Amino acid sequence: MAASSSCSISQSTLPQPCRKSSRFRELPPCNLRFSVLNSVEKQKKKSQIVGASGSDHSFLVAGNHFRSVTPPPDHWNLLQRAAARAFDAVENMLLLREAEHPLPKTADPRIQISGNYSPVPEQPVKHNLHVTGTVPACINGVYVRNGASPLYEPLGGHHLFDGDGMLHAVSFSGGNSVSYSCRFTETQRLMQERELGRPVFPKAIGELHGHLGIARLMLFYGRGLFGLVDHRQGTGVANAGVVYFNRRLLAMSEDDLPYQVRITSSGDMETVGRYDFQKQLQSTMIAHPKVDPVSGEMFALSYDVVHKPYLKYFKFSGDGEKSPDVEIPLNVPTMMHDFAITENFVVIPDHQLVFKLQEMINGGSPVIYDRDKVSRFGILSKNAINSDDIIWIDCPNTFCFHLWNAWEEPETNEVVVIGSCMTPADSIFNECDEKLSSVLSEIRLNLITGKSKRRRIIVADEQINLEAGMVNRNLLGRKTRYVYLAIAEPWPKVSGFSKVDLSTGKIEKYIYGHRRFGGEPFFLPNGTGIGEEDDGYILGFVHDEMNQRSEFQIINAKSLEMEASIKLPSRVPYGFHGTFIPSKMLENQA
Repeated sequence: MAASSSCSISQSTLPQPCRKSSRFRELPPCNLRFSVLNSVEKQKKKSQIVGASGSDHSFLVAGNHFRSVTPPPDHWNLLQRAAARAFDAVENMLLLREAEHPLPKTADPRIQISGNYSPVPEQPVKHNLHVTGTVPACINGVYVRNGASPLYEPLGGHHLFDGDGMLHAVSFSGGNSVSYSCRFTETQRLMQERELGRPVFPKAIGELHGHLGIARLMLFYGRGLFGLVDHRQGTGVANAGVVYFNRRLLAMSEDDLPYQVRITSSGDMETVGRYDFQKQLQSTMIAHPKVDPVSGEMFALSYDVVHKPYLKYFKFSGDGEKSPDVEIPLNVPTMMHDFAITENFVVIPDHQLVFKLQEMINGGSPVIYDRDKVSRFGILSKNAINSDDIIWIDCPNTFCFHLWNAWEEPETNEVVVIGSCMTPADSIFNECDEKLSSVLSEIRLNLITGKSKRRRIIVADEQINLEAGMVNRNLLGRKTRYVYLAIAEPWPKVSGFSKVDLSTGKIEKYIYGHRRFGGEPFFLPNGTGIGEEDDGYILGFVHDEMNQRSEFQIINAKSLEMEASIKLPSRVPYGFHGTFIPSKMLENQA
């Protein structure tokens, strides 16, 4: 059931696709050894030497030996060893071909993993960290934040989202007793690459562009045919979201199943393994499942970029029992990073960022902005057993990478959706010169008329880019007054966070300071009950780029004054999403 939209938006706010940049700005060299755009002539000379000898399996990338000779695994037979040498030679030629062309900013590792986006090694637990101020009594447990930290330096293109998942944990055990650790999530991908001593899995965003991207896929699956790699156990990086559900901490990226991670009594972390909910989950799951604070159920989506159905919806009971999949009919596979729930519905964004793998044949990116598609939202009952009763409501020229909350207003027959509308819609994935804008918006979807309305919540004169954040999760799916969002300026860095009154548009800001940047503000309620909505604390990492030191801050959500800051023993890169697990829940981990 689809309906046309009455959504009225000024032309200047319409999302547009990224235009190809006509220039490449000069950038400081990455602090990695890798520099892909240096002398191609040196690489050609090295290529001749490698091809002549046949015994040197190292590669020279932009004048540097990137990998040394790594002995093949003992379990490989003679045929596998010969195949490995052949595939390595093909990869060498691909690298030389790639190095002849400048990388776009969205795939250039000198940009994507430079500065405090660069990777860090694992950090065992460090106890008795220095605390300034007083940790509030209600903060007793572990804050865990996910992020990307590539284990190996990239050989070719690399996007920030391509990095291996690393979890950073800050543990509070009463008073000012605080510890910190960070660990890789031991994905199947990471473990295989660690055994081989180099990256071999293709990077979905940074490498899969054009004909060379197709060649990389063929190279990967060729290695798979000879048993040199195994993609059957998943290829995901588990670097985006985290959720604690059914006595398990799950690390997620939308290209794979979740991975279960256990927090030890000392505050360290260890990966249990890929988690399929006792063989109930047979497909990928997006990194933003929603846990209903009243029913305790968890709701999720799964999308496929190759095969129909392109989208499926399912839910889990509080004890982990999965519902049957509900297939959602879509004409094309769509980037669906997030969605929303209300008390009775799930809200599904079917927007204009789509996957068209045939674009790789034409030399482009498979993730594109489809200007001919009309953005819409699907409203489906949480308890649906099929998609027959889904209500589709058009909302033209709308793209929300994240949705912060949604609720029902029965008196007007509307579902209200709160999200940040981003333009250009594909700017995260494709290079463009246009300045990115992320506008906090209220979208009203009328279930009777099938019409939509959209308005900016903050007046245009006070517009700032707001991305990454949350509402009080005790009220998720119900009407909320406040939302806490990262101030993504200068994009993509986060210079502070905002507390926005959704009813009035009033915005309060907390700024980290000169050359100090953070990430997603995490709201932790003061207690388990529903008191005043903003009675709680904002948690998050902050990094000082002047002295290269990181800290963890606790800010009073009512007054926006600092309660405590914790000096961390090592640098914490900018990352993605986090969660907090109270100590009582950790006692019952599976």
